[in-house]
Amino acid sequence: MKRTIDQLMEHQTLTEKEAKQFVEEMMTGKHNHETMAAVLAIMQFRGITAEELAGFAKGMQTKAKNISIPGKLLDTCGTGGDSSGSYNVSTASAILLSSMGVNIAKHGNRSISSKTGSADVLEILGIPFHQSEEEAITAISKNHLSFFFAPDYHAAMKYVGPVRAALKIKTIFNLLGPLTNPAGASYRIIGVYGEKEADIMAEAVKRLNLNKVLIVTGHDGLDELTITGPSRVIEVTGDVSKSYTITPEEVGLKRGPIDSAVVTSAQESANLIKSIFNQTASEEATGLLLLNAGAALYTAGEATSIAEGVKLAKQALGDQVLKHLEQIQQSQTGDQMEEQA
Repeated sequence: MKRTIDQLMEHQTLTEKEAKQFVEEMMTGKHNHETMAAVLAIMQFRGITAEELAGFAKGMQTKAKNISIPGKLLDTCGTGGDSSGSYNVSTASAILLSSMGVNIAKHGNRSISSKTGSADVLEILGIPFHQSEEEAITAISKNHLSFFFAPDYHAAMKYVGPVRAALKIKTIFNLLGPLTNPAGASYRIIGVYGEKEADIMAEAVKRLNLNKVLIVTGHDGLDELTITGPSRVIEVTGDVSKSYTITPEEVGLKRGPIDSAVVTSAQESANLIKSIFNQTASEEATGLLLLNAGAALYTAGEATSIAEGVKLAKQALGDQVLKHLEQIQQSQTGDQMEEQA
């Protein structure tokens, strides 16, 4: 351990293997809070490398409760931390995509840095968390959507949580949520709050044996594709990547402000998502969802382009997604009744 700190103090970086070993030790309680805080702070201010990020992701995965679900799985997950206050776009996208028959393995948590986390919103919408492999497989089979509440699957994070809270700064762990899906979803669209972090994320993804990943950052700092202007996309297929920009106009959407997409609570986010599904929300709030859902469809191979994905996603608004949401809510009620019987 002393060697690791000495390396970092001398501005050296960790190899993937060293990073993996260190996070595994963190997650078994082998290091005190002061040591962990020192390492995380040094890494953050020195700058995180792709090797370190991949090593941490692999180490976290070895200490997680991992599950196996057959078939192609897509995760829509962001790093958070963009300070935009927008509604939970990736969560709304997961529901919309599942109504189209795309199998979604959504990994998320309650609010940490934002006003509303995916778990907070799903709870209000009546969408269950799935704590076992059997529950997850059943949910995917019935409704094409399973939600993995991060603390249920990454219990070893209990050793790190107090350190992160005490530091009160972003650390490498802010980037790890999208990389540590318990079901190992091999297709992912990952929203990242900054272009520098997106570059590191892309290089780390190449080391994780995933099929296809889109890493997206809005020019306005949104950890989603944005409708206020261009967004940067890094498309990673296996260990090959390409980078490009995309604008709303290129995919048939209008550019505009996202003021109407800003919320102050999980309840407001849930209400806005329902309004978008109902087709009564603003064009901008709806466009934000369609752009990101369209990109997710492209990522999963369900559309030949993001533009085609946007068109397909738009067709699913209204009755299709509303009936699907109701079906998920009813299955949750049915499960609760079975437990009480």
